[in-house]
Amino acid sequence: MINITLPDGSIKQVESGTSAMDIAMGISEGLARNVLSASVNGEVWDANRAITTDSTLTLHTWNDKEGKSTFWHSSAHIMAEALEALYPGVKLGIGPAIDNGFYYDIDLGDRVLSSDELPNIEKKMKELASQKMSFDRKEISKKEAIAYFTEKGDEYKLELLEGLEDGNITFYTQGNFTDLCRGPHIPSSGKIKAIKLLNIAGAYWRGDESRKQLTRIYGVSFPKQKELTAHLELLEEAKKRDHRKLGKEMELFTFSKKVGQGLPLWLPKGTALREKLENFLKKAQLKAGYLPVITPHIGNKDLYVTSGHYEKYGEDSFQPIKTPNIDEEFLLKPMNCPHHCEIYNSSPKSYKDLPIRYAEFGTVYRYEQSGELHGLTRVRCFTVDDAHIFCRPDQIVEEFTKVINLVLHVFKTFDFKDYVAQISLRDPNDKEKYIGSDENWDKAEKAIIDTAKEQGLETVVEYGEAAFYGPKLDFMVKDALGRQWQLGTIQVDYNLPERFELEYTGADNQKHRPVMIHRAPFGSMERFVSVLIEHCGGNFPLWLAPEQIVILPISEKYHDYANKVMQLLKNSDICGRIDQRSEKTGRKIRDAEVSKTPYMIIVGEKEESEGTVSVRKHGGDDLGSMKIDTLIDHINKEIEEITKFNN
Repeated sequence: MINITLPDGSIKQVESGTSAMDIAMGISEGLARNVLSASVNGEVWDANRAITTDSTLTLHTWNDKEGKSTFWHSSAHIMAEALEALYPGVKLGIGPAIDNGFYYDIDLGDRVLSSDELPNIEKKMKELASQKMSFDRKEISKKEAIAYFTEKGDEYKLELLEGLEDGNITFYTQGNFTDLCRGPHIPSSGKIKAIKLLNIAGAYWRGDESRKQLTRIYGVSFPKQKELTAHLELLEEAKKRDHRKLGKEMELFTFSKKVGQGLPLWLPKGTALREKLENFLKKAQLKAGYLPVITPHIGNKDLYVTSGHYEKYGEDSFQPIKTPNIDEEFLLKPMNCPHHCEIYNSSPKSYKDLPIRYAEFGTVYRYEQSGELHGLTRVRCFTVDDAHIFCRPDQIVEEFTKVINLVLHVFKTFDFKDYVAQISLRDPNDKEKYIGSDENWDKAEKAIIDTAKEQGLETVVEYGEAAFYGPKLDFMVKDALGRQWQLGTIQVDYNLPERFELEYTGADNQKHRPVMIHRAPFGSMERFVSVLIEHCGGNFPLWLAPEQIVILPISEKYHDYANKVMQLLKNSDICGRIDQRSEKTGRKIRDAEVSKTPYMIIVGEKEESEGTVSVRKHGGDDLGSMKIDTLIDHINKEIEEITKFNN
């Protein structure tokens, strides 16, 4: 007999070899019908896999991310089986679950797959899924695995096998299809009731641009057709809100091949938006005691060797910049923190000086693979609303709490109501990825866990998601479409102060090491703007809109009056422009609607003679004729109403 501990702490005694599905069946037949996989001692397993030792057990259904991931990974295997049936000789790369579905990378030789062929693949997948096949796991020797894929002629699987150790290799088989796979998989393909293949893309094998480009097929699947229908409607709405589309229509940013991939160019309206965001946070930071600093965009390579960034980020950074001096190399900075450490080191510090809070909107550079670049969400140059707090160990909880409050203030301001705090810890099974001692890591992780609990935050724990120098509290925010994004982050770091030999003189007149808190409430300006655009569909709150008004003179005769109105509005800090094009007023209104300008101010003969304006709000509300002073009061009251809690 073995003991199985359930999430509520209760213990079930069962025979060795009992599966999670057996245990679910013992609890309730309804529960068993919904189980897709299970976590056994923290590792996600097939629900039908035998448990042979005392274990903790968590059952996963469609409502859990682990359940969805298992469901979508199994769907990728169904797609691979369909592809082998329809395209004999196809070679398979990898087929993982992703955040919203799955994909499989395939090699069809010289054949180019058309999107017109997706419905046929979809049809075959549905046919296979309906056969209610089980996914059978088999442990296999490396020699047998190599022999299998050698005979099959699949060099991609053979290459994957090179990195696996004998005794650690498993195959999964469903129907006529067998794949190299760690699993887990759902109990039966029959659970997959609705399938949609979404699009085709190119993907370099193993993300290496020097390797062959494979065909990547993206798909999504659900246990019920109505869930797929709702998901597809959400995707259509997401297309309308796509920040790349709206950014172009609203003239916020652009990209240029001549400038370089992943290097955004901020247009005047986008720059105005960024400046308003920066000023909002700068004001809050000054109130909270932050000291603004500015650091260079490059640094000596030795700086990043000291910090550990060169070792950990070297492959993802731009190559070193050579100077006329033979032994001198610089790097575009991948992080701002090493520079801030050197600012701290520029003068002696006493325990009375701490905490010291340095803040900078610092631009950093990472050489992301071209296939991973995506609008503003994944770029090679981005600006972090960075700050580093240097404090005594007894100040950590208070400082960490203040940063949490600042992050929540940001979320409230921008109407992000649905979020969870992710406690990102290091991977206990792969400590080589990190710097610093176990003692430092234990202290830092405890500080984050205790503070998050004290603040009553809803939290989840993710192992392996820590920064290389310390654990993090990452704020995972759901936007208006229910998609999750990582925005704000707070990190506790005992390691960089050690590596940079940071010190302060304590009350005992001895030298002590400060603790460093890294924080970025926005995360990065680029990603935050992209998420904000999609969250509000480009309809920014009035105080943030890069153009709050557009004046539409009905003909050239009224340009002088339009300029007079514009000046009066500018005198009251209301920003906007005059549309002086020789277009009809209806066209000007439509264009203003596309650019999502909050207020349209129409002026003509009647308005000029009466000293008034005709006012129309974005979305079609006609506010009628107003005196200019009345309009100014109306706009300022709206701005005051939506920003009063920020002051």
